[in-house]
Amino acid sequence: MMKIVLVGQAPFGKDCLESILQQGEQVVGVITVPDDPKGRPNPVKDLALEKNIPVLQPPGRSPHRLKDTSVIPWVKDLKPDLFVLVFVTDFMPYEVIKMSTSGGINFHPSLLPKYRGGSAINWAVISGEKETGVTVHYIDEGVDTGDIILQEKVTIEPEDSVGSVYFNKLYPLGVSLTTQAVKLIREGRAPRVPQEESQSSFQPVITEDDVKIDWKNNAETIHDLIRGSNPSPGAHSLFRGEKIKVWEGEISEADPGARPGEVFELLEGKGFKVAAGSGSILIKRVQLPGDGKISSQQFIEQVGLKPGEQLN
Repeated sequence: MMKIVLVGQAPFGKDCLESILQQGEQVVGVITVPDDPKGRPNPVKDLALEKNIPVLQPPGRSPHRLKDTSVIPWVKDLKPDLFVLVFVTDFMPYEVIKMSTSGGINFHPSLLPKYRGGSAINWAVISGEKETGVTVHYIDEGVDTGDIILQEKVTIEPEDSVGSVYFNKLYPLGVSLTTQAVKLIREGRAPRVPQEESQSSFQPVITEDDVKIDWKNNAETIHDLIRGSNPSPGAHSLFRGEKIKVWEGEISEADPGARPGEVFELLEGKGFKVAAGSGSILIKRVQLPGDGKISSQQFIEQVGLKPGEQLN
């Protein structure tokens, strides 16, 4: 029986742990994030303790927790055969990975070698990709560069957001493929498919600076930016000198007389139209600084929005 150390967090990490255990695998340890100071649950830790699996929670801030001095002696005592990384936002030192007889595997939400890095789903949607997927790969010294074990595609529909792509498509597929990969490794049947470097791309972790709306762009580009920033970090624009976030919109027709960024039509119960470089965006859901998300109809009424006003 192969001895596994699972490294992960959040409901996805918990569901992967549960699926691997249901497959009959031997998980000898779990590494997860520190407890939340606000008391929110840690589902990976909770399940591990329920199953009497030792848990390590290295202190410190991401992305350096897994470099903490507590990690190496804890892992050495467990003598693992495989690390399984699921939803890991810290850098796992390769010297730790090498302490396992079969190394480690990682879940990544893209079709590697495209979209390496920590915001793969965001950048795929923002770039207007029509498909993405899940890759389970071996871990080497690079970032998402190891040999591929399993990979499967999903479609990105025109109205998909990062949230819908992840929760409805990549999440369940990721749990399934990660569990399958563990079984293949245990049985000695796991493939090793080198990544094609000529097709590779790396994108940094997305920030608010990356998702400013430029209304001179065409409507499709702006729409991709909005849905590729939902649920985080939220595409934004200036309105009356304040930054507002635009959470939901749809592509609409142009107004020949409107300048990019100009509000040119209010639609009762639907939202308001803003001119783009070509076409327009019907904005349906927004957020003012310090407030929650509201419908565009609520926004229109709250601020007294008028046609001719400008988003910059």
